[in-house]
Amino acid sequence: MVINIISSFLLFAGLFFFAVGVIGLLRLPDVYTRLHATTKCDTLGAGLMLVGLALQGDWVIAGKLVIIVVLLWIANPTAAHVISKASYTSGIEMAEGSFEIDRRSGK
Repeated sequence: MVINIISSFLLFAGLFFFAVGVIGLLRLPDVYTRLHATTKCDTLGAGLMLVGLALQGDWVIAGKLVIIVVLLWIANPTAAHVISKASYTSGIEMAEGSFEIDRRSGK
């Protein structure tokens, strides 16, 4: 009974983070901010949902789902880094109004 409540909470929390990621993908102005929003929300959302599903199964299924979560936590940020580096090297500009702070001068 308690496991079902915890599992349901994790599934709904994962759904919430997926929804926030979709809103960020649709509303944010450039590839860098969209990538940030979707990567963070997708990684956390999928992790929460898979852990919630792992609580519902037996130990073999739970073990496989935990392995998938670990691989997802490694692959998703790595893919986002590669996409952002490719965007930067190909000359894709940041959105108008974005700025970069010079750490030495603060400007």
